[in-house]
Amino acid sequence: MINFMKYKLIYFLISLSVIGPGVFFLLTSGLKPSIDFTGGTLWEIRGEKEVESGTLKEVFAAQDLAAEVQSSGEKQFLIKTVPLEESQHVLLAEKLAEKAGEIEEIRYETLGPRLGAELLRKALLAVVLATAVILLYVAYRFKNLAYGAAAILAMLHDTLVLLGVFAILGFLFGVEVDTLFVTAVLTTLSFSVHDTIVVFDRIREIHRKTELSYEVVANQATEETLVRSLNNSLTIIFMLVALLILGGESLRTFTGALLVGTVTGTFSSTFNAVPLLAVWEKFSRQRSLRGILRLR
Repeated sequence: MINFMKYKLIYFLISLSVIGPGVFFLLTSGLKPSIDFTGGTLWEIRGEKEVESGTLKEVFAAQDLAAEVQSSGEKQFLIKTVPLEESQHVLLAEKLAEKAGEIEEIRYETLGPRLGAELLRKALLAVVLATAVILLYVAYRFKNLAYGAAAILAMLHDTLVLLGVFAILGFLFGVEVDTLFVTAVLTTLSFSVHDTIVVFDRIREIHRKTELSYEVVANQATEETLVRSLNNSLTIIFMLVALLILGGESLRTFTGALLVGTVTGTFSSTFNAVPLLAVWEKFSRQRSLRGILRLR
C-alpha cells in the first residue's frame, strides 16, 4: 500500500505555491469584472464583409465611446461598451454597417451599474450560502465536525486557486469575469465536495471495521478511490479542453474556469482534504490522551 500521507507536507506546499501568487494578484489588481457587474452594453453582431476588430473599434472612438471588440466567429464580433442610448444604438449600427456591410444583430443588451452591483451582491451571497449548507451537510452526514471542516478547507483552496488564476489572467490578458464565472465557481465547489465525500465515506467504512490509525485508514481509502477519481476527472477535462478549443469566445471564460476548477478540485479532494482530516484526528487523539493522563 502506498503511503500517501507520508507526503502531506509536500501536498500542502504545492497548494501554497499555487495559491500564493494568486492571492497576491487578487489583493493588488483584483479580478476584472465584466459589464454583468459594472454595467454597460453587450452587443454581438455579424457582418457581410471581412473586417478587423480594430476597424470596428474606431467607429466607437469616433463617437468618443470606449469599446472592447472581440471576434466571436466568422465575420462575427462581440462588442462591450458603456451603456448606450437608443439614439446612439441606431447611429452606431449605421456606422458599423458602413464598415462591415449589412449587419445582423445577434444580441443586444444593456445593464445599468445598479443592477450590476445587485448581481455581484447576489453572487457573493450564493457562494457563502452554498459553503454554509455544504459544511452543515457534511458534518451531519459523517456525525463529525472534522469532516465538514476538512471539506470546507478544501473548497476554500479551490476557490482561492480559481480566483487567483483569473486575477492573474485579468492582469496579464484582460480576461474578465461575469455571471457565468460565478456559476463555474459554484460548480467547482459542488464537484470538489462530491469527490471529497466519496473518499470520506470510504474512510468511515474502513474505520468502522478496523482499529487501524487514521493515517493508515486514509492511505487505504485514498488508494481505493484515487483511480476512480482520476478517471472521472479526466473524462470531464477532455470534454472541457475540446469545448475550450472549439467553443466560441463567449464560452471561453466559463469553460476555462470549469477546467481550472476540475483540476484543482481533483487535487484538493484527495491531497488536501484527506491529509487535513488525518492531521485533525491525530491531534484530537493526542489531546484526548493527554487529558486522560492528567486525570490519572
